[in-house]
Amino acid sequence: MDIKTVGIVGAGQMGNGIAHVMALAGYDVTMTDISEDALQAALKLIDGNMERQVSREKISAEAKADAMARIATTVTLTDLGPSDLIIEAATERETVKQAIFEDLLPHLKPHTILTSNTSSISITRLASRTDRPEKFMGFHFMNPVPVMQLVELIRGIATDSETYDACKTVVDKLGKTAASAEDFPAFIVNRILMPMINEAVYTLYEGVGSVQSIDSSMKLGANHPMGPLELADFIGLDTCLAIMNVLHDGLADTKYRPCPLLTKYVEAGWLGRKTQRGFYDYRGETPVPTR
Repeated sequence: MDIKTVGIVGAGQMGNGIAHVMALAGYDVTMTDISEDALQAALKLIDGNMERQVSREKISAEAKADAMARIATTVTLTDLGPSDLIIEAATERETVKQAIFEDLLPHLKPHTILTSNTSSISITRLASRTDRPEKFMGFHFMNPVPVMQLVELIRGIATDSETYDACKTVVDKLGKTAASAEDFPAFIVNRILMPMINEAVYTLYEGVGSVQSIDSSMKLGANHPMGPLELADFIGLDTCLAIMNVLHDGLADTKYRPCPLLTKYVEAGWLGRKTQRGFYDYRGETPVPTR
């Protein structure tokens, strides 16, 4: 199947990044969000990010202008119905995702492929609530989307090979690398990454090291580009907690129990960079540890 039009649900950190790379690759993109302000902020961010690529000579000014012209926005979810491929990139909560797919179903074309950018939720379970489980799969981009080279493609139990091949072709056209993952909680990247972040939070919680010493240790001792607590703030502590809960519930192993300190930060509304406070305080000129 030849995919030409892409609908993206959600104009947040992931949604606007997906719109950015899809438009640059030549796809006609329609992006939706419940908030018009969020859509305008996303367009402004995409424009700024593409402008940075122009200044670094990664893309031409003409390519940028063409890509921006390919992005349409709407606050009406059902306007995405005619798209060949729909990528849901809403909040990492299963009930929210299911509601989105249920609202879309009556408006889809027979050939429309439904995908979710979920980082941990069962693809088989999400697909089972739709009328096309064979045309449903996980399409998990890494953050930030324009920079990160990997896309996890996750088949549900019913996903057919034509759907997988169509999505793999899209990944190839984006110039990214596809990793095929089985439908287990958190897939590949987050199955490995999130427990490491959670263990770093436990290390802080138990007083083994400070925020600074934990992050410095992993950057200088294991050659990580970002420390685990700094990375958690970048991802969003609410997202980290949601994925740890999926791992803990789905695999029933105590080694995946979310650290109580992570839960406490989320309850306090300290979600990382997006709220200006997490393991670091971002309200000043340079981030400083909050404890």
